[in-house]
Amino acid sequence: MIRGVVRLKYLFDFALAISLTAFSYYIASFILENELLLWQAFVIGFSVVSLGALTEKLGSPMWLIIFIPFPIGMILLYLFLNVSVPQWFLNYMLTLTIYTVIHIPMSYFFHYHSLIPAWKLS
Repeated sequence: MIRGVVRLKYLFDFALAISLTAFSYYIASFILENELLLWQAFVIGFSVVSLGALTEKLGSPMWLIIFIPFPIGMILLYLFLNVSVPQWFLNYMLTLTIYTVIHIPMSYFFHYHSLIPAWKLS
């Protein structure tokens, strides 16, 4: 029974991480009026969080766990927005700012190093 509870908690944490990451991308594009669609934000959130969790699960070093999701999020955002590079970069920087603001209370309440569910505070 405990194993099932642990899996359910991980799935909840995983869904929460995807949602909050997607929310960061969506709100940034909304503020800048770049019209990123909600489903596109969720594709980016799912890709970024899944890749981070997979990298962590493979036992990769911390620097790689942090680094790997960035290019995926950047590339997908660029492809979905279809805007100039400066506008895309501004959107990405605002996304990171919003992500950081969300990350602070999430780290406190859920004990994450980041919004990667398996990566708990030590």
